[in-house]
Amino acid sequence: MRDETAVPDETAVRDETAVSVEVAAPALPWPPAPIRTERLVLRESEARDRAAFIEMLASPEVGTYVGGHRTRDELERALPAVPGRRPGLFTVDLDGAMIGTVTLEKATGHFPQAAGRAELGYLFLPQAWGSGYAAEACAAALDWFASVLPGEPVVLATQTANARSMRLAAKLGFVEAERFEAYGAEQWLGEWSPTPHRA
Repeated sequence: MRDETAVPDETAVRDETAVSVEVAAPALPWPPAPIRTERLVLRESEARDRAAFIEMLASPEVGTYVGGHRTRDELERALPAVPGRRPGLFTVDLDGAMIGTVTLEKATGHFPQAAGRAELGYLFLPQAWGSGYAAEACAAALDWFASVLPGEPVVLATQTANARSMRLAAKLGFVEAERFEAYGAEQWLGEWSPTPHRA
């Protein structure tokens, strides 16, 4: 997962509270059919998700490691009727309601160490934390990614102070590539490579 180190907006959503990877690959099927796990559905965003996007991006807890939160008024004005509808962004659905997002996108240079590589990001509503939903959703997104781009590695960047994201990265199988300073904090960059049992 990558931390959003700038104030999150509709087009840039990342971290444990979300996951993102903008993949620049020819003929990458988007949107894929909904991905179902034991408890969740990863799907394209819909108009009914707008209120949950606003709640998530306005949450001070969600914004802690991703550059801060935005006001509800600002989000009401800024977000389109269907926020988050773009290639690489999965809405995570639990029992018919959005609880977060996972993204798999080409890193755009917020960290030069990740630029041009597929990057995982995630954001989840605080009430969804601690139940394993982020791990379940991210694992499903990574499995999907490995099936459409076999052998392609994925990176994840997070602040080392974000203990939840560090644990999630380890659980998902990300291996430390490097640590560096950015945005006034120590950052961690991990890499995930698909293994034969995942593909």
